[in-house]
Amino acid sequence: MKGQIVKIHSDLHYVQADTEIYPCKCRGIFRKEKILPLVGDFVEFDSTKLVIEKILPRRNEFFRPKVSNIDQAFLITSLVSPDFSLNLLDKLIVLMELHSVRPIICVTKRDLVTDAQFCEIEPILDYYKKLGYTVIFNTELDQIKTLLKNKTSVFTGQTGAGKSTLLNKLKPDWNLETGEVSIALGRGRHTTRVVTLYELFDGKVMDTPGFSALDFNTYSKEQIRDAFIEFSDYPCPFKDCLHTKEAECEVKKAVISNNIMKSRYLNYLSFIQEGDCYED
Repeated sequence: MKGQIVKIHSDLHYVQADTEIYPCKCRGIFRKEKILPLVGDFVEFDSTKLVIEKILPRRNEFFRPKVSNIDQAFLITSLVSPDFSLNLLDKLIVLMELHSVRPIICVTKRDLVTDAQFCEIEPILDYYKKLGYTVIFNTELDQIKTLLKNKTSVFTGQTGAGKSTLLNKLKPDWNLETGEVSIALGRGRHTTRVVTLYELFDGKVMDTPGFSALDFNTYSKEQIRDAFIEFSDYPCPFKDCLHTKEAECEVKKAVISNNIMKSRYLNYLSFIQEGDCYED
């Protein structure tokens, strides 16, 4: 039979096929060949022996957390408490671009900032919209439900940004602990340890302990560059230009003329410095 791993606990892999869930173990050869099953994997399994026989090809994979086959990520972005962080937002967007996951920017705590404060942030959000990214507010529940349909999604962001509050509004019977069961990104407390794939509004949502690996040491500078999608709108006269030193670089000119947001460019420079230890 074919199914999908919806939870892993110890050596048991819970595989869903239609409406049934089967607690399976893996073939012994998996350990020998260092094959690591992930939540989200589509598999072939023996429903009688309760053994996973084969992991089917993945569209993407992450190992912190251990998940695969994600379609989109809701990037929970607080305007205040914690403060609005363009560096973290760009890190998450680039991480998703590198894995072919659609980023959706979900803004929280609009009610905690004044109209004057929001007027300073609104042009930034408009810039991301112009890049083609969906930007929504956590109060737009109907739109979020529509976005969830027929997709496998994750919710991620800073601790305290409102991830658990949003999930509780979407599905109150989850009763997640706000401020604790939130994506930690290496900070704060979080109690979500076991990654679980839930069905929600005709889609699937992964509740995870967070994307804790946000460095780019395993990616080349070229890969990071290409994850900044607006750079491709300004083709350089230099082959394989990294947009760092060349005076006639079209991307640098676009930054100077404010066609590329300066914070994005500065974040790009910091990210490729993080990746200095790896050359393609």
